[in-house]
Amino acid sequence: MELGIHNWMRSETIETTMRRVAALGYTQLEIAGTPEHYDTKQLRKLMQEHGLSCWGAVTLMLGDRNLLARDEAQRARSVQYVKDVIKMVRELDGHMVAVVPCTVGKIVPDGRPDEEWKWAVNALKEIYDYSEASGIRIGIEPINRFETYFINRADQALALAEATGPNCGICLDTFHMNIEEADMFEAIKKAKGKLAGFHVADNNRMAPGMGNLNWRKIIDTLKEINYNEVLSVEFCASLDRTPANPYPDSIDENPENLSAEQAKFLVDHGSASVTEEFYTMLTTQSFNTLSKLI
Repeated sequence: MELGIHNWMRSETIETTMRRVAALGYTQLEIAGTPEHYDTKQLRKLMQEHGLSCWGAVTLMLGDRNLLARDEAQRARSVQYVKDVIKMVRELDGHMVAVVPCTVGKIVPDGRPDEEWKWAVNALKEIYDYSEASGIRIGIEPINRFETYFINRADQALALAEATGPNCGICLDTFHMNIEEADMFEAIKKAKGKLAGFHVADNNRMAPGMGNLNWRKIIDTLKEINYNEVLSVEFCASLDRTPANPYPDSIDENPENLSAEQAKFLVDHGSASVTEEFYTMLTTQSFNTLSKLI
């Protein structure tokens, strides 16, 4: 296995992120799903300079992005967005795209269960055909009930992947599994042969090793199902705004280079952007915890 990391967790240039994570020992990047913000030729050059490779990308399903929207035009725009993310990954010589089907934060359905299932499957089939032609594997990612009502568990993602296409996979995330799965280790085992990606954060969504998840057992279970790809670090620190804050000066009061999508996600999930010092600590902690287990 190799260690990768997402680049959306702090408001900084991607070159700054590359410089930091390469120095720590990471070898892979999972790029934020904002293809309009990147020049892929320049990005490939930067990754080569820092000895990094693109593992893939994660869709940022915010705003009106929703593969199971009632409105057909909205679904079409959302399908095109995911295709654009896949195109970006292909141009970066990446391998996979983690797809969250529904808008993150949307907890009210647009239709009956059978209607939404049909809309999601039809949208994903179109995306799947494009991804297969591009040589990129898509993985449907379950996220917790407080962020979506649609796909929360591995078995749901597997059912949707099966309805989409034979090479459609799933992408699991330890933070979400800790909330939704009766047994996260059994969920990992059920994903054997279908696991397209694996995101890692602790139970409190801090860096691995800063919560109570059993990382030895998680890694051993991944090895048991022959997942030998990338662990993508994806912490999202909840920032303490009270005098009880154990990490003074962790909140970046003047974030720079923050896309609208990143800003919304970070405020919704962590309350603000983090300082460089705090972010460096989190990336270091993640690497130190995981590198000795893989």
